[in-house]
Amino acid sequence: MKRYRVRFTPEAEDDLLRLYDFLLEVDPEVAERALEEIKGAIEVLHFSPFSCRKAVENNPFLRELIIPFGAAGYVALFEIASTNTVNILAVRHQREEDYH
Repeated sequence: MKRYRVRFTPEAEDDLLRLYDFLLEVDPEVAERALEEIKGAIEVLHFSPFSCRKAVENNPFLRELIIPFGAAGYVALFEIASTNTVNILAVRHQREEDYH
């Protein structure tokens, strides 16, 4: 089975820190669980990134991964950059307006 390499851009890493810090102020246990859920969901990108929904109609390589968590969850924007690499470009909470 083909395995893709998954990389976070610096902007996506900043998004994770921002989301984690927000939850950390509310409840440290929830912050840890959210981070674990995001990490677990990202695993699908190692094997099947094309199974995620397209982010825009005219680009089959720009996609979104929906990550359920609680009443809402998160969305990871990623690009299938090559035959073996996926770059996570941004991560946001589903209730946020758009990616930062």
